[in-house]
Amino acid sequence: MRVVLGALWMITSLSLAAPAPLRFAISDSWAMPMVQIDGGQPTQGILHDLMLSLANQVGHPAQFQVLARARIAPAMERGEVDVRCYVAQAWLNNLSGDYVWSIPLWVQRNVMVSAHVPPLSVNVTKLATQNIGTVLNYTYPTLEPLFAKGQLKRDDARSEEQVLHKLVAGRFKYAVTNEWTLERFNQQLPPGRGLHVVAVVEEQSLGCYVRNDPALPVQRILRTLLRMKMSGEIDEIIKLYTGDGGRQLSPAPAP
Repeated sequence: MRVVLGALWMITSLSLAAPAPLRFAISDSWAMPMVQIDGGQPTQGILHDLMLSLANQVGHPAQFQVLARARIAPAMERGEVDVRCYVAQAWLNNLSGDYVWSIPLWVQRNVMVSAHVPPLSVNVTKLATQNIGTVLNYTYPTLEPLFAKGQLKRDDARSEEQVLHKLVAGRFKYAVTNEWTLERFNQQLPPGRGLHVVAVVEEQSLGCYVRNDPALPVQRILRTLLRMKMSGEIDEIIKLYTGDGGRQLSPAPAP
């Protein structure tokens, strides 16, 4: 009996001493180089590596929850997820709950791309009525007025990679994607068959936000993210997967 009680006491003590996992939201619409999802869990990518490093430096094990993008905010509100990254405050107009935001950590450029050769620079606001490739539940502030009046119509896919595959297959003439995803996708195409940037749709600063819960080391998380940014660690992670440290793409010059 004493042996059993002793074992139970040791297990209880270890459980109490072990820090709780830091739970990160992973959108199932992300693709490489942001995240590679295998067997329902992220295995590599810019955001995977950043989150894993953040958790290690904070001193908590990382736990990843892969969710549809539309389910992430409700999961945060219910306290099922602690940290959400790669997001802009402008995307979350109706966010409810008590949260603390990090400093901006990335600059995302959404670009309009085409398979046409040679590439032509286009004025997005003057495009004829047509479908364009977009990602389900993604918000494109610059394009919303064009969607609202029917000038452009969304043709949604579940991820940016799927959108680009549909563009290559000729489902539509133009698609909108993140520049990093575009670079990664083009590396997989035969020489001379790469997709071309024809316009910069929007540029946004993105960061992370954390549930302001006394049970979480909120300030330690924010300080660690600041240190990772200032030390160049985040830029090195980006460079590892893009090969250029996050070099910005430019649309093709007008003829």
